[in-house]
Amino acid sequence: MTTVAAVVILAAVTGCSGSSDAGGSKDDGPVTVTYAIWDQNQQPALRKIADEFEAANPNIKVDIQVTPNANNAYLTKLQAGATAGNAPDTFWMNGPNFQFYAANGQLLPLSDRIAADGVDTSKYPAALNTIYSYDGKQYGLPKDFDTVALWYSKKLFDAAGVKYPDETWTWQTFVDAAKKLTVPAKGQYGVAAFQAGQENYYDTIFQAGGHVISEDGKKSGYDDPATIEGLKIWTDLIKAKASPSQGAMTETYPSLMFEAGKIAMYWAGSWNALEFNKNPATKNSVDVAVLPQGKQRATVIHGLGNVVYAKTKHPNQAWAWVKFLGSQRAAQIQAETGTVIPAYDGTQQAWVKSMPQFHLQAYLDELAYAKPFPISRNTSAWSKFEADDLTPAWDGTVPVEDAAKKLAADMNDALAKEQ
Repeated sequence: MTTVAAVVILAAVTGCSGSSDAGGSKDDGPVTVTYAIWDQNQQPALRKIADEFEAANPNIKVDIQVTPNANNAYLTKLQAGATAGNAPDTFWMNGPNFQFYAANGQLLPLSDRIAADGVDTSKYPAALNTIYSYDGKQYGLPKDFDTVALWYSKKLFDAAGVKYPDETWTWQTFVDAAKKLTVPAKGQYGVAAFQAGQENYYDTIFQAGGHVISEDGKKSGYDDPATIEGLKIWTDLIKAKASPSQGAMTETYPSLMFEAGKIAMYWAGSWNALEFNKNPATKNSVDVAVLPQGKQRATVIHGLGNVVYAKTKHPNQAWAWVKFLGSQRAAQIQAETGTVIPAYDGTQQAWVKSMPQFHLQAYLDELAYAKPFPISRNTSAWSKFEADDLTPAWDGTVPVEDAAKKLAADMNDALAKEQ
């Protein structure tokens, strides 16, 4: 997952990256490698991975540091550490931030170590290897990937007499069901049409045949009529009162509404499965299906990478840890505990089987038509306009077409500065 929608611009800093010998494996005594993550739900599985790694490498200890990314806390802390020269030895990185960190010399190039140790990068999705490569060098090993699917409350569907979602659903089926599942007297809504790129409008933009950014990363797609159509499905649901208002979804996060039984349908990334499995209220009362089809089928795919800080004092030990995190064994542990869909080929079915009451295969079935998460060299420079310019459309104060065209203009200005 993940994936994090909001990103932070990394201040340009200078400094040499650590060499392969500095602070290497010849250090006397135990070395502690710090590892920063943002999802506490994944900590137990990662601790289990770290325990196995430490058993095989008794002179290396792993300190897992969790900073939840609410209000960009993780990214803000990471930026501050990188700027000050004391970031964690290893940490999670996502696509929207990667190129900025790599371009500013904050990540240790791993290509030579990958080659020297015979790490088979073909075991990871090619798109993820590409995401974590910059200027001809690879800087991260893919950790996991995520797609987006449609979760639904079986209890609320049964009460309304609505058939469960399946692969035959279209946008119209989805909208019709949302309206039937809305019961104002009970404070119940058919769907949460919240303003989120990866989990909502990026998917429908692609399903409508639109695009967020051109393939060459030079032009916005938000003024494309198809893109605007992909936005309108959500704002129209709010207008129809089949979804809570923008204000209500700002006060209470939509996933909490879904878990409380106030929302019948919720578009969610695969990372949400673990939370729904842990919650007694949803463990056996909800399920998941592939997203409904627009003009075409589509879902957004993204994935995290494990990277090494360029100025780590222990580059060899940090690389050893990242290499183990990218191994089949680590992926298997992640899969069996249901934390994420591991990137390592051949281990995903263990994740599907980890929560057998859910039809998690839906997330894998969507891979055939998955679209990469939209990014550019400085994604954060224009992604901030998505929140600012689209909010008036979501709260109903500005027509969607006007908001989208303003966003396209602001985004094109930002993209021009990247060239």
